Amino acid sequence: MFPVSSPSVRPVFPRKPSFPPTPRGGTSRPAEGARQAAAPQSRVMAAARVLLYLSGRPEPVNFAQSVCGLLRAGPGLGPWPTHCSLKPGGLVLSDRPFPGASITLPLQRPPFCPFAAVDQQSRHSGTEVPTNRGVDLGVAVILQSSDQTVLFTRRTRTLSVLPNLWVPPGGHVELDEELLDGGLRELWEESGLQLPQGQFSWVPLGLWESAYPPRLSWGLPKYHHIILYLLVASQESQQQLQARIQPNPSEVSAFTWLGPDVAAAVAATEDGTEAPRHLPQNLPSSVLAVELEEDGGARPLALPVSTLLQTTPTTAEDKERVSTGPKFALRLWLQHLSRVTPLLCESVAHVDPGPTKEEQNMNPLLPKQGSGKQSA
Repeated sequence: MFPVSSPSVRPVFPRKPSFPPTPRGGTSRPAEGARQAAAPQSRVMAAARVLLYLSGRPEPVNFAQSVCGLLRAGPGLGPWPTHCSLKPGGLVLSDRPFPGASITLPLQRPPFCPFAAVDQQSRHSGTEVPTNRGVDLGVAVILQSSDQTVLFTRRTRTLSVLPNLWVPPGGHVELDEELLDGGLRELWEESGLQLPQGQFSWVPLGLWESAYPPRLSWGLPKYHHIILYLLVASQESQQQLQARIQPNPSEVSAFTWLGPDVAAAVAATEDGTEAPRHLPQNLPSSVLAVELEEDGGARPLALPVSTLLQTTPTTAEDKERVSTGPKFALRLWLQHLSRVTPLLCESVAHVDPGPTKEEQNMNPLLPKQGSGKQSA
């Protein structure tokens, strides 16, 4: 539970510098416009963040191409086992083992992913998506407290991408930045949390093909990312982490911690399905959150669980909900948690979607080296 201040004492979060020091490596982010500006094809090839190992060599992916499609993901919703090489500032992916591949991760996209049909839509509308850009790389941190809760933040309404959505901390990976460093930097920028070295472990969870706008009915996609979800397990409790949170009001309007019960219910509401999975009757009606106020203070918020169970609307709107990719990440977190603490997860087995046939055939997740201990 959150330490909630009395109505007469409202916390005021101190301002953070525009860019924080990082535990290791990392550089400041360029302005969003500069970061997303189109570049000549030669520059895209030179700075490609996502490469596919096809025909015996790594090749960059064009913005308009579906990564899942190029990897012959096949029918169904996935996820699909994908062989990966995790490099500073980039990924190399393949549907089969290749030299340098160090881990196999699940890769998934939403059932309504626009890149599955973007070519046909572009010809029909007379509007083309960019062809002189590559697929970008993002990283998101599932921060787990020692009492098995995870941090989620609500993005502000003023952001141009994913406004008013609940997501884990994350963002753009810089050129030549270690992937863990990128995740820890984004965690610091958005929440103010820096994790003491040696007091956390981490492991890659999975990959998500992300587009924004997320549906063709919203318009042609302007952003195309592969998101790497990292589980970072802190040795500190939720209360200890909560006491140090200093959210960035330009990006975050609220934050909360989700336990396995609510996380399982959120993960079970799969976007794009007509009939959601059965949800238990004993879910709480709300979870406690902290909402930022315009004057720099904060107040406790009873966040309805029904808000977190909303799915992606067919028309463009900033309806408050959990974004689609984080639902996939929560599912992976629960599966990892059930392997390392099976007794703890017995109580949520009735809402855990459980592994698919593809996931059962996947190699176990392997820990990666970096700041903090290796995860089991």
